[in-house]
Amino acid sequence: GGTTPPDTGGESLDAVRVLCVDEINAYRATEGKTPYAGWTSAGPCADGQAKADSESGKAHGTFGKCGESAQNECPGWGGPPDSMIKGCLKMMWAEGPGEPFSAHGHYINMSSTGYSTVACGFYQTPSGSWWSVQDFR
Repeated sequence: GGTTPPDTGGESLDAVRVLCVDEINAYRATEGKTPYAGWTSAGPCADGQAKADSESGKAHGTFGKCGESAQNECPGWGGPPDSMIKGCLKMMWAEGPGEPFSAHGHYINMSSTGYSTVACGFYQTPSGSWWSVQDFR
């Protein structure tokens, strides 16, 4: 048998990856930060991280597998992916500004001047929820 394609709400995953990078950069712009470039070559690897983490039920379980220096993750969100990524990134940005990293890490990764690129990966579980990783380097 075949596989059912993910329910992306009509958006291709490539379009949702672009939206993810654009959303992160829109938040960065509010602080006058240089936009991150889309790390498009790492997209398929990041998709694999999202899939593996969804299967283990462990966010950040595959951290480092794509050569990233930092990672944010949206585990088990409802779709479609274009709305889930906006909601998840908004929640992460709202963690900042501040320290320590344990309380503000998602914001710190999104606003960092130490990274220049971001890859966004997505996976829809068989039950229909979405996992997304954002890999920074």
